[in-house]
Amino acid sequence: MEELLTISALVSFLSLTMMEVVLGIDNIIFISILTGRLPEGQQERARTIGLVLALLMRIALLLAISWLIGLNEALFTVADFDVTGRDIILLLGGLFLIYKSTVEIHGKLEGHEEDGKNIKMLTMRTAIVQIVLLDIVFSFDSILTAIGLVKEIEIMIAAVIVSMAIMLLAAKKISDFINAHPTVKMLALSFLLMIGVLLIVDAFHYHVPKGYVYFAIFFSLGVEFLNIKARKSGTEKPVHLKQKYSDSKAKVQ
Repeated sequence: MEELLTISALVSFLSLTMMEVVLGIDNIIFISILTGRLPEGQQERARTIGLVLALLMRIALLLAISWLIGLNEALFTVADFDVTGRDIILLLGGLFLIYKSTVEIHGKLEGHEEDGKNIKMLTMRTAIVQIVLLDIVFSFDSILTAIGLVKEIEIMIAAVIVSMAIMLLAAKKISDFINAHPTVKMLALSFLLMIGVLLIVDAFHYHVPKGYVYFAIFFSLGVEFLNIKARKSGTEKPVHLKQKYSDSKAKVQ
């Protein structure tokens, strides 16, 4: 117990907490977008349930580390390629995330959100089931990172609880901001689409650091924040890339 009260343990706790918050961004974005299709009175409840389930799932996985590590053992071999339980989970999670992101982008661009079709199709139970399915994948990735950083399971559990509490407090503001700005929502969906691709690539044992994706999305969000500020200040002017066809035709005549 004394080794948990040392400076090194505190540093490990703070580092892991920050890491869990960063790794939880994709989870909270998915929950925010999905719950945005629910009736307004059910959105906060669905977000809370989703994050609480994610917390319970992470703690359960931490308490079953031996089983989790066993998922890295080969189940069968295909053409000299060892397929593990981890690979199957990442592959299915990546495909599901790409599917959901594509459907949401399609609905956004085709205008289905405005006529309410997608909102009517989504129920509270459906939203919770989809959140749980993605929580499994995100929790799996999060816990593997925690195991690599810290050895004491008590520190892992404490860091997971604190990081989830932070995300729970920020969930509503993030969700409201995403749903209030269509361009930010599209960037968030693109981010989830990239995460899905990374999960599939990782399932085939090609690891791409998530830092590249996080840098891309934060850079894009930074540019979009400047655009939002410009629109509010009224200083933004339209850019004309080319003339209208009718205008250019009239000049020729």
